[in-house]
Amino acid sequence: MAEKRVLVTGGTGLVGKGIEWQVENKNPMCEGVKFIFLSSKDADLRNLEQTRAAFEKHKPTHVIHLAARVGGLFKNMRSKVEMMAENININQNVLQCAHEQGVKRCVSMTSTCVFPDKIQYPIEEDSIHDGPPHPSNEGYAYAKRMVEVLSRAYNEQYGHTYLTVIPTNVFGPYDNYSIEDGHVAPGLMHKCKLAKEKGENLTVWGSGKPLRQFIFSRDLADCVIWATLVYDGQQSLMLSPDEEDEISIATLATTVATCMDFPLDKLVFDTSKADGQFKKTVSNKRLRSLRPDFKFTPFQEAMKASTDWFVANYDTAASDLQIQPSTEKQTDAAA
Repeated sequence: MAEKRVLVTGGTGLVGKGIEWQVENKNPMCEGVKFIFLSSKDADLRNLEQTRAAFEKHKPTHVIHLAARVGGLFKNMRSKVEMMAENININQNVLQCAHEQGVKRCVSMTSTCVFPDKIQYPIEEDSIHDGPPHPSNEGYAYAKRMVEVLSRAYNEQYGHTYLTVIPTNVFGPYDNYSIEDGHVAPGLMHKCKLAKEKGENLTVWGSGKPLRQFIFSRDLADCVIWATLVYDGQQSLMLSPDEEDEISIATLATTVATCMDFPLDKLVFDTSKADGQFKKTVSNKRLRSLRPDFKFTPFQEAMKASTDWFVANYDTAASDLQIQPSTEKQTDAAA
């Protein structure tokens, strides 16, 4: 049997590093499989010729497509043109080059934020096109929706098995810890570290009542590897812990503070700031029907591993971790 070669775009980011961790820790699904982790230094995927050169060099049999131009709430609002145009280019180039190389399995990652703004809960995979996304991130959202459409088109026209996977809020080592442009969990870690160093309160914007589902990057990596190498279907998959594992932003903040040895009596909630959407619950019924016995890492354990990694790597990898102080404020429930 020919060697399986999995090309991971965006391979040095949060999820890519989770996949690398699974490979290094001998996940049985990775046995006998060659993983190639591609970064923006290896190829600018917005450029077709550079993308084609990378595919011709590595000759993958499978692709995990994680690369994207991403950002938090304010970046999405400021840069709609770039968010849409660059992500469309990246996705078109990756899928075209995968097809040219004869790749039969390409798993592309999207996000729950691309789903309709007005939607019935819990969110299911097939409701992605049932209405417009929230205006604040429509550039990114429409671009990511199109990778789902393009994947289906390749399947119908060429007999491939391309699909998309949709994680909920991801956290873990190698995250983007920018308070301005990062997501809620890594942003809170950064704010907590700064507050602890200065002896100040850790202020969380909003009441802390909104609920979110969080997935540890290493659990997500396991699910993505499974979707690439084991699952043979073409239907999109929501990758998320169960609905009953949804937690409040207050619980998230308390867990971060506890894991970072921050005094809980200095944790305050600024209720003058908006809460954002109260719930964004997703259904993982499709995943559970296929992997009923998969066990997600307990939230406290996953957060402790994440905060320990952040603290240990804060000084030595500052430029790579994007941990510049914030100049803008956003609701901590905005993710």
